[in-house]
Amino acid sequence: MRDRTPTIVAIVLLLSISVTPVYLYAGHGDHARAHGEKHAAAGGNALLEEMMVLDGVFREVVSAVSVGDGKRVRTALESMHGTMEKTHEAVHAGTVKIPKNSDRAEEFVKLDRDFHGTLEALSLAAGADDRKEMLSLTKKLLDGCVNCHRIFRN
Repeated sequence: MRDRTPTIVAIVLLLSISVTPVYLYAGHGDHARAHGEKHAAAGGNALLEEMMVLDGVFREVVSAVSVGDGKRVRTALESMHGTMEKTHEAVHAGTVKIPKNSDRAEEFVKLDRDFHGTLEALSLAAGADDRKEMLSLTKKLLDGCVNCHRIFRN
């Protein structure tokens, strides 16, 4: 069996690099733990709130996937429920400003919807304790983060 340590290390490093702009954009250096603290730190901005929740979730997912713990993956993903809908409502209402390419809001919503679909697939893979699929989907999610930030953030 192949040693996957270099792959896991690469995922963790890329994740660390990809989420740094969220902290800088939000002006919030400490990882907020409670949902209320995250909402306050995001200043009521649904997109920032979703990104802050996702930051904590993805860190836990990477850690859980690295040790093949599907239960931890599913538990971490539970806190994402409802964040996509709230963000999409705010985008359509104009209360969220996408930092870059804001004229492509529908593309942003589609990418976010696809991303959340992959989160659901990851939850199913975790429930089936399919380690190979969990790793593959985690990599796909990281690619989604990087792509979305490239188009709409950085």
